[in-house]
Amino acid sequence: MSEIALFGAVEIGLVYALVAVGVYLSFRVLDFPDLTVDGSFPLGAAVCAVLLIAGVNPWLASLAAGLAGAAAGLVTAVLNVRFKILHLLASILTMIALFSVNLRVMGRPNVALLMQDTVLTPFYGLGLPDHIVRPLVVLVIVAAVVLLLARFLSSEYGLAMRATGVNARMARAQGINTDAHICSGIALSNGLCGLAGALFAQTNGFADVTTGIGTIVVGLAAVIVGETVLPARALLLALVGCVVGSILYRLAVQVALTADVIGLQASDLNLVTALLVAVALILPRLKGKSRAVRAAR
Repeated sequence: MSEIALFGAVEIGLVYALVAVGVYLSFRVLDFPDLTVDGSFPLGAAVCAVLLIAGVNPWLASLAAGLAGAAAGLVTAVLNVRFKILHLLASILTMIALFSVNLRVMGRPNVALLMQDTVLTPFYGLGLPDHIVRPLVVLVIVAAVVLLLARFLSSEYGLAMRATGVNARMARAQGINTDAHICSGIALSNGLCGLAGALFAQTNGFADVTTGIGTIVVGLAAVIVGETVLPARALLLALVGCVVGSILYRLAVQVALTADVIGLQASDLNLVTALLVAVALILPRLKGKSRAVRAAR
C-alpha cells in the first residue's frame, strides 16, 4: 500500500468516524435501530455542496449540513414517538423520502466542488503535502466532536438520555420525558452523519445522491470493530473506540482491495464490508466460548 493510499484510507476512516459516533448514539445509547443514516449522510453532502457553490462560508455550510441531517433524524423520531410507527420502519420511510429530497436539493444526481473553497483550503500550502493535511484537519474536527459529545452525554440531560436507552419505563417513572430525549438523540445522531456527509463532499470534491448507500453498515462495522479492539465501559473511551474502529475498518478494506493475492476489485467493496462485519461479530463469540472452555477445564 502506497503512502497516499494509506493516508487516504485514514482520511475516509476519520470522516466515517462521525457516522460511527452517530450510529453508536442511536444503536448503543438509545437502543434505537435507525436507518435514516443512509439518507442523512448524502443530505449533508448535498446541502453543503449547494451552499459552497452559492458562496457560503465552508464552516457555515458544514453547520447547515449538520442541521439538515438533524432535521431528517427528527422526522424519523417523530414518526416513531408521535405516530407510533415502528422505529425501523419509520427510519426506512425517511431514508426513502430523502433520496428524492437530495435530488431536489442538488437539482441533479451529483455536484462537483473541485474549484470551491472548503474548510481544508486555508491549510493547504503550509509546508505539508495535501494528502497529509486533509486527515489532520478532519482529525481535529472529529476530536472536537467526540469531546463535546462525551461532555454532553455526561451532563444531566445526557444522563437522562442514556437512562432512556437503558430502560425507558424506569426513566419515565423517574419523571424523564423519554419522547423528547429520543427525538433529540436521534436528531443529534443524524446531525453528526450530516456533518460527516459535508466533510466527505469537501474532502472528495463532489456530492452524489448515491453516496449514502451502505452508510449504516459502515457505521455499524466501525462500532463493532471498535468495541472488539477497544472494549471499554467509560463513555469517552467507547467513543474513541468508534473512531479507532472506523479507521481500522477502512484500512482493512484498503488492504483487502489492494492485495494482489486475494484478487479483489473495487466493485467487491460491499462483499468486503459484509465479510469484515461478519468477522467482527463472530470473533467476540469465539473468544467467549474459548474462555468458557478453559474455565470448565
